[in-house]
Amino acid sequence: MFRLPSFMQSSGGASQPASPQTAAKASRLRGATVVEAVCPYCAVGCGQLIYTKGSAIVDIEGDPRSPISEGALCPKGANAYQLPVNPHRVREVLYRAPHSDRWETRPLDWAMGRIAAKIKEAREADFRRASEAGDRVNGFSTVGVLGGATLDIEENYLMKKLFSAGLGILPIENQARI
Repeated sequence: MFRLPSFMQSSGGASQPASPQTAAKASRLRGATVVEAVCPYCAVGCGQLIYTKGSAIVDIEGDPRSPISEGALCPKGANAYQLPVNPHRVREVLYRAPHSDRWETRPLDWAMGRIAAKIKEAREADFRRASEAGDRVNGFSTVGVLGGATLDIEENYLMKKLFSAGLGILPIENQARI
């Protein structure tokens, strides 16, 4: 049986892989731009390094400088690459009209306008200045807001201010753990 040596000596005396194809291989991260980020999945806040080439994400890895995870990621965090690059990810607004049996593609501007109009309609219909006991309410409870644990304290603070003081939405639940 024929066997190649594992390493051979180069002209400079250093050992290198024996195969020219192996010697020509390079990391797919070579030349990539690195951006620091936080894992979006839970409230722990593990550090991630996102590698991009041009406008494409080529890899997401744990950040070894993160004091929380020291570069290790849980199974969800390790698969964070699939979140932005999954070919099955919905990338357009899908709308199903009431009583319809099919989804329609709509522009994002239409969807944002529709959401704003529906919130305004609910606010105008249900806004109360005072309760039956005479206590000041200045809000409505037919729309609720549920924040996630992946939001930090500052984001939850701004959401609370926007939705309660700005719009008068009363049922607001946030979880800020990082």
